[in-house]
Amino acid sequence: MTTLPARLRAALVAAGFTYDGVAAVLGPLAHAALGRNETTPGLRATTGGSPVETLTRLFLLQTTVSGADAERALPGLLDELGAEGFIERSAGEVAARLDVRPYAAPYDDDPGDLWIVSDLTPGLDGAGNRVGADHVLGISPASTSLAQQTLRAPVGRSLDLGTGCGVQGLHLARHSVAVVATDVNARALWMTRFNAELNEVDNIDVRAGSFFEPVAGETFDLIATNPPFVISPATGEQLVYRDSGLPGDRVVEHIVRTAPSMLAPGGWCQVLANWAILRDLPWEERLGAWVDESCEAFVVQREVLDPAAYVELWLKDAGLHGAPGYGGRYDSWLGWFDEQGIEGVGFGWVNLRKSATGPSDFLEWRYDVEQPIAPAIAEWARARDLLAGTPDLAAATLLARVDVRQESAGAPGADDPETIVVRQQRGLRRARQVDTVEAAVLGACDGDLTIGQILDAVAQLLERDEAELRATYLPVVAELVREGFLTG
Repeated sequence: MTTLPARLRAALVAAGFTYDGVAAVLGPLAHAALGRNETTPGLRATTGGSPVETLTRLFLLQTTVSGADAERALPGLLDELGAEGFIERSAGEVAARLDVRPYAAPYDDDPGDLWIVSDLTPGLDGAGNRVGADHVLGISPASTSLAQQTLRAPVGRSLDLGTGCGVQGLHLARHSVAVVATDVNARALWMTRFNAELNEVDNIDVRAGSFFEPVAGETFDLIATNPPFVISPATGEQLVYRDSGLPGDRVVEHIVRTAPSMLAPGGWCQVLANWAILRDLPWEERLGAWVDESCEAFVVQREVLDPAAYVELWLKDAGLHGAPGYGGRYDSWLGWFDEQGIEGVGFGWVNLRKSATGPSDFLEWRYDVEQPIAPAIAEWARARDLLAGTPDLAAATLLARVDVRQESAGAPGADDPETIVVRQQRGLRRARQVDTVEAAVLGACDGDLTIGQILDAVAQLLERDEAELRATYLPVVAELVREGFLTG
């Protein structure tokens, strides 16, 4: 007998209940409103009774539909979906009890159509968003961010640590021979197994257990994880999808310290994380102490919240804003931050590579970047490999990256600009102020001359000592390579 996931998939395909199909039915206005958890425009746009409209109303807009419309959209499936907790029927109407959501990742090389089963999205139309302790989050900004961060080169074995509903595992399955997905939440494991079958994926091994316990003694080429990283005293009610049960940022520290022993040579661990910023201790120094000497890290701090803003964010996420005891919880959490010396919370990307080509890099970068960011992370690794494999940089022939643009500023009519800035148009979109020599080197790096020849020519042009110019600017050229302005 054909399984429920296979029959449900066939019905969703027949109904045209795909990401593009839903977007077309809703239209831009209602689609954007649904992204803000507002359903009214969507309800106005889906009154035609077609199967795709019915499924959109049922699962995404979370409104009841008639039994007749539901049967047309999901022929022969209502009884079994009811028994499995997907829907509930009463008085000739059908209501969703789980979310079935079309998903497409435009940054995936072969996106195709995916469907994700998870718990219903809380807080639609401003309603209360209290959820159970074992709530399984669906597609979220965090899951999308990690998917954009994760490298997509073909690998042998991957680990989706803390899989939730299995979104990362489905991505990893497309470029991995085998994937292991772990979680402590039994409902999450059930959903991951269901989603794998729903999407015809057969190379995900789903295992129960905490953190690395289910894979003890094994190694992986790629580990991707969006752990329950909320920084709190770890007291009171815990939500499994966001609270680890460990105080502070101990969960992120544990992953960063433990992952190197689980990585194959050249393997990566990529983490979407929060970390505490302590008084009188630079954040990069604190995180750097977690990194094992067998690895190199590329850590990008994308955002910093002050303690009050952070506490407000997560109390609202838990549906506690305005609830009884809100002020006491707020005060207690802030007091704990103060006791721990936490003056802010950083959010960003931790990327570990099982290699040792040089010191780790810690970058504060709160500006706009190109998504997916994974290619820029791969470029960071290639730059390190280039420098490690080039003992004599003066003899190297390098190229200026094609997307780099130069901006000059100064008084009108002045002979020389006051400042010169070079800016990348892609990837991290880094910018850096350069002097005349650096700008000249970037302009001359077209693959014809070595760095030594270019520096000597610039020295002659500026009437500078060649040896002195080389000594001063070869380290600067290395920086331009590390930051991605020059490539091999």
